[in-house]
Amino acid sequence: MTKRKRKNIIKKFFLYLFVIVLCVIILYPYFVMFTTAAKDRSEMYALNMTILPVEWKWSNFIEIWSAAPVLRYFLNSVIVAGGATLVAILCGIPAAYAMSRMQFKGKSVFLGLVIMSQMFAPVVLLVGIYKLMTTMNLVNNLIGLILLNAAFNQAFAIWLLRGTFLSISSEMEQAAKVDGCGTIGSLIRVLIPMSAPGIVTTLIFVFINSWNEYTIALTLMSTDTLKPITVGINVFYGFNMIQWQYLFATSLFATVPVIILFLCIEKHLAAGLTAGGVKG
Repeated sequence: MTKRKRKNIIKKFFLYLFVIVLCVIILYPYFVMFTTAAKDRSEMYALNMTILPVEWKWSNFIEIWSAAPVLRYFLNSVIVAGGATLVAILCGIPAAYAMSRMQFKGKSVFLGLVIMSQMFAPVVLLVGIYKLMTTMNLVNNLIGLILLNAAFNQAFAIWLLRGTFLSISSEMEQAAKVDGCGTIGSLIRVLIPMSAPGIVTTLIFVFINSWNEYTIALTLMSTDTLKPITVGINVFYGFNMIQWQYLFATSLFATVPVIILFLCIEKHLAAGLTAGGVKG
């Protein structure tokens, strides 16, 4: 074996070792969640508590559905995250197209404002948001949450989609226009199909951000049946006791939709991330 081959083997060994250690660090909290979700309530407050349950109580994963309206919380989260993603994509595509293909006064200023809007966290605007939603009668309303989540993710969607559109040659659109397509026709028939990886990447990030949103939902939603899963999970917090086994079991189920979404569109994700990295 040559010296170069030995160096390559050693490099690969340490690279794989680093990846394994990193995966263990990332997945360890989920392992603790899983083992805690399978414990009996008495084990949660035992003095000699261990990581693995003494007796695996799988019924905890079934009891959460009757202990609280968890299914209703899940459906609310699906409606809010799905609706916000749809609104952000439908509004983001035309705006990104204008930013990447059209020339008009104030374009650079608008792009600067889009980036600047990412500097403001929702919690900073919470008082104004609550007053606005109250005026519009959108407190305790899923439509209000959908619009707010879409608004706070809109800048990210525009910026990423703009980079995706810039990575596609304008000659493709010109060829479509020669064949009789107008601006909208070339956008729908040529640009959008070719930018599918970037759109999928934007979709998944907007969906995850909307799914995990907590602060605004906690402020606007007081009706129990309208709470998303991030807020509804607080039902397992009591004044005298926290039902950790139910809390972690519900948290594990809350990660399932995101995992399924990743598995379905994972092949488009890497391509979309690189497509949105074009300098404009």
